[in-house]
Amino acid sequence: MLGLYFAVGNANHLPPWGGMDMLLSTNPISASFPTDKEPPIVLDMATTVAAYGKVKAKAKRGEMMPEGWMVDRQGQPLLDPNRAGEGFLLPIGEHKGYGLALMVGLLAGTLGGAAMGKDVIDFNADHLTVTNTGQSILVIDLAAFGDPAVFKQAVDQLSKDIKQSQRLPGVERIWLPGEQSHNKRVQAQELGIPVSSVLVNELNALADQLGIKPVVTKA
Repeated sequence: MLGLYFAVGNANHLPPWGGMDMLLSTNPISASFPTDKEPPIVLDMATTVAAYGKVKAKAKRGEMMPEGWMVDRQGQPLLDPNRAGEGFLLPIGEHKGYGLALMVGLLAGTLGGAAMGKDVIDFNADHLTVTNTGQSILVIDLAAFGDPAVFKQAVDQLSKDIKQSQRLPGVERIWLPGEQSHNKRVQAQELGIPVSSVLVNELNALADQLGIKPVVTKA
């Protein structure tokens, strides 16, 4: 099977191109292509330069954001993730990313009657109201187009051709979509998932409130 996934994010962080009212979310797109022996090709991306979760992760780690992720309401670069509420994310590809975010929202939200635009509930600020978050999922049966094994082998060969293609000076390796995440997942299964001390403290404080065991971490 080949899978395509579109979603309306349940918090708006993107205004229409040239505007300031945040009427669109990061509206992510995902596509997964099976392979034979190579890692599957998986594209998982927001239609903004960075997903808002990465902004929150920067704040947890006490790090600044790179220029180009967000701007404030005067259009100036916003680098402090703790001030994210003072600005908004930027779309990929400028106006093209805005158009793509809108199309994903219509497909994953409006088409199925889910919240879109000003009706989206920001789960970061409201933990009680039902968000009515929308998704659109498309699954393609490879057998409808021929032998699935032939397709997977062809994707394997394409993967190898891309990774073995000539690189620009200074480029150590060409990566395929999802390949780095695949490697991190394998490493996490062997060594565990790294968690920041700030998050551990927050989880332990929540565990204490709920009367459950604290998070156990390895040194």
